[in-house]
Amino acid sequence: MLCDAILINFAIIAAYMLRFENFNLTSSYLINYYKIAPVITLIYLASLYLMKLYNRVWAYASTGELFAIVQAVSLGCLGTVAFTYLSETLLPRSVLVVSWAFIILLVGISRLGWRIRMDYKKGYGRQGKRTLIVGAGDAGVQVARELKNHDSGLLPVGYIDDDMNKQHQSILDIPVLGTRDRITNLCKQYSIETIIVAIPSANASTIREIFELCKNTTLEVKTLPGLYQLIDGEVSVSNLRPVAIEDLLQREPVKLDLEEISGYIRGETVLVTGAGGSIGSELCRQIARFRPLELILLGHGENSIHGIWLELADKYQKLPLRVEIADVRDKDKINRIFIKYRPGLVFHAAAHKHVPLMEMHPDEAVKTNILGTKNLAEAADRAGTKTFVLISTDKAVNPSSVMGATKRMAELVVQQMDRISETRFAAVRFGNVLGSRGSVVPIFEQQIKKGGPVTVTDPEMKRYFMTIPEAVQLVIQAGSMAGGGEVFILDMGQPVKIVDLARDMIRLSGLEPDKDIKIKFTGIRPGEKLFEELLTAEEGSSATKHKRIFVAKPCLVDISTQEQQLLLLSQDPTRLKDSDVFNALSAILPNFKSYRKMVG
Repeated sequence: MLCDAILINFAIIAAYMLRFENFNLTSSYLINYYKIAPVITLIYLASLYLMKLYNRVWAYASTGELFAIVQAVSLGCLGTVAFTYLSETLLPRSVLVVSWAFIILLVGISRLGWRIRMDYKKGYGRQGKRTLIVGAGDAGVQVARELKNHDSGLLPVGYIDDDMNKQHQSILDIPVLGTRDRITNLCKQYSIETIIVAIPSANASTIREIFELCKNTTLEVKTLPGLYQLIDGEVSVSNLRPVAIEDLLQREPVKLDLEEISGYIRGETVLVTGAGGSIGSELCRQIARFRPLELILLGHGENSIHGIWLELADKYQKLPLRVEIADVRDKDKINRIFIKYRPGLVFHAAAHKHVPLMEMHPDEAVKTNILGTKNLAEAADRAGTKTFVLISTDKAVNPSSVMGATKRMAELVVQQMDRISETRFAAVRFGNVLGSRGSVVPIFEQQIKKGGPVTVTDPEMKRYFMTIPEAVQLVIQAGSMAGGGEVFILDMGQPVKIVDLARDMIRLSGLEPDKDIKIKFTGIRPGEKLFEELLTAEEGSSATKHKRIFVAKPCLVDISTQEQQLLLLSQDPTRLKDSDVFNALSAILPNFKSYRKMVG
């Protein structure tokens, strides 16, 4: 306040000197000002105090603080005009205007000076890995600010950006050093030790190009998650992570209709089966954001359910969470759970998904994937559930495996239930999800850690891939569009060769494929196909209002045959023989029989 009092009076005296020629400190104008100076000083200090300028940490001052200074000085100026008018000691209008500008300037400089001093103090002598930030957009600037304001062990040296308008400019006193084609040379020139890729909106081809350039430097490369993973939009040092295979495969970020999603989830009792699994747990995380009335976590594995329960309970403390340890094959218990909670919305993610294992144990695939789905669908019908969404797979199309055939049967079960129930039943079909349990990515990671070899079944093997958050967001969006009986198809982008995926993962580990880590081809396993489809030739598809979601046209089977075979399978599931399973599936799904012959 003492500093401000001096600056205020200095500004007003300077305004007098600028207004009147041959002005001196003994002028009659100044003598008149001396009489009211204490009151005017108090008016301005009171204005600064009322605008809480003495309650701010000026080491972090920004444009918000500057605007507060303008408001406070303007308020003080109006108070001064009112006081001088009432005391009949008027100040010249030009002096008031000029002093108003001078006070803002001097008070602002005093605060800015403190900010500059603190920034210099933070940066002076700071040690850390010399870091190059790829991307001088909003995300890159936020990362640079975080690195400067926190002792992260990283020292930002410069930006890389392809925007020619930003070349030779500085942001936060950090220069834009050049475009991406100069990464290798700039890393040598500036002794860079770490590279951060801060372009969350970049597509896969751009990330891949940048990664290839960074790989030539042999330096540590970190990145930010994609936009669909940064759900809250916040960018911080804690978000930084090594470049992962997802970054090289990601596509256009998912755009959600949040209003539509909120409308059908908020205030609703939601039940998720398989809630401890990769897809189920992510469904729970994202559903919790939309404030359901309560969220029921249903699963068979107690440890995985316990983990997601603790996570959600910590993050969403006001959300009522219910935990049910149950097997979807237990019809009586499933009925009791549905009667107890009467969920309005059900996401059914529980399933057996491992292709080779289900070829060895087809009876288990039938019990969980078909009969378990049937139990849930019938319970949902009896409980008056509004919407039931089945999580399906691309392996249900022209199935060559027991797993795929049983998931196709699950689709048919919910479509049949939709015809006779008030509940809206729908299925959502998509391909492989990166990072899910049993997927190829964690298997490759383990093989790379052991020094190889990385095993690939066939050099021509292709699969569709999608990240878990991306897939789940589209599933939730599809659920909001369910009218009943649909099989929704998610846009999976372009299929990826498994061998290319293996090579990318080896490179991400800082090694060279076929040199440091060998790739071994083992042959196609029982039930596998070289290429998975998302649609049969008979189904076709039609667009929805969301450009990443399509609807398969109904491709119905003989209802009487379906009901007859389901009855045979459900009569005594404990005594199912492999031949019983294959015969039943072949009777309902003729294509399955032909594929079984093809794979021997």
